[in-house]
Amino acid sequence: MKTVAAILCAAGASKRFGGNRKKPFVNVDGRAAFLRSVDLFADRSDVKQILLAISPEDDETVKVMWGAHLSFGGVKVCHGGAERCQTIAKAMELIKPEIDLIAVHDAARCCLTADWLNAVIEMAGKTGAAMLACPVVATLKRVADGRIVETLDRSDLYEAQTPQVFDANLLRKAYKNLAQYPPAKVSDDSFLVEALGHKVAIVATDHSNIKITTQNDIPIAEAILHSRPKPKPEGPIGPYVEAQW
Repeated sequence: MKTVAAILCAAGASKRFGGNRKKPFVNVDGRAAFLRSVDLFADRSDVKQILLAISPEDDETVKVMWGAHLSFGGVKVCHGGAERCQTIAKAMELIKPEIDLIAVHDAARCCLTADWLNAVIEMAGKTGAAMLACPVVATLKRVADGRIVETLDRSDLYEAQTPQVFDANLLRKAYKNLAQYPPAKVSDDSFLVEALGHKVAIVATDHSNIKITTQNDIPIAEAILHSRPKPKPEGPIGPYVEAQW
């Protein structure tokens, strides 16, 4: 069994989100969005290291509100950078040398399932690089000067999601080339791995693996969570079992 380290990205400024809390820390169906991802990784025996990358300005909030939970789950809090790729680069410096695979996940992508996580880790173990991705279903138009110039063929287009999981040495090699690109251009880790010429496999998902980006995404995420089958309780089932959900 390959060992896994998880980097959860929560260091962004959440400029588009608004509100009093940044998007990874907002409550989604009664729990902070990022905790749902933390728990999925913490429940796996192959995950030997979890890093939560946050902005230094969020240190006190995270410590006071979730410090005990993170400590119990073995999560190490570290500081990110100004851009997402810089956050990953800083977190990678803390990855233990014996780790086989590095999984990078958006902390605000709180509807990830255990099945998808298992599938992408398994695929990365076989291929060295894998990511979750959703087939594009919308009609896409290329626009110039406010006018449509082309309707794109969507048959082979996918929307990139996370986690993205890579062989640890491959991702380290890819990040050595980070300085060659403007940080804003490095939209995900797959970009750097692809630049090495390494093919990245996909595990197909659907749009329910949503990332919280605006306030409007919260009720959508909550509806997704409510729509999924609930775990069956262990032991005798009482007459008020539904009340706990």
